[in-house]
Amino acid sequence: AGLTLMVAAGCADDPAAHRPYESCVRVGDHDCEERGKPKGSLTDAFGTAQFGNATIGSGEPLGRGTNVNKHLWMASLDTLSFLPIASTDPFTGVIATDWSAAPNAPNERLKVTAFVKDTSLTAESLRVAVFREQLSENGVWVTAPVDSATPRQLEDAILTRARQLRREELSAKDG
Repeated sequence: AGLTLMVAAGCADDPAAHRPYESCVRVGDHDCEERGKPKGSLTDAFGTAQFGNATIGSGEPLGRGTNVNKHLWMASLDTLSFLPIASTDPFTGVIATDWSAAPNAPNERLKVTAFVKDTSLTAESLRVAVFREQLSENGVWVTAPVDSATPRQLEDAILTRARQLRREELSAKDG
């Protein structure tokens, strides 16, 4: 229950969690500038991950690594934006956050790893792992159990956001 509250509290307290992905992606210690001009991000102004000539989710093979579904990739970054992003690797499809504690639960922290496995927009293309620790009486972080529903709730939120991004993209093309 505490973990779910922490996830919800993190989203509610973080204004970046309410912004569309295209406006900003936090990477490391970089903050966002104005809408559409990400600072220190892995994306261009349209939210497309750029790596030299390779574009994630363009439908074209990258030539190396794994091509991932761009909607799942962007939705994962968007959904996990309430946590500090520690690393991203679009060639393997891995997004890892750093440990983070909610202000209302400073003795509990979590980190999340999302794995986008292929180019299809399906539940089978996404896996989320949640890790939780609690601060012991002697000041050491120890592994704590995670409610089994929590990873599934995050997967559902990511899938919902990915479908929304896809619908928005299709509407923009039609309009």
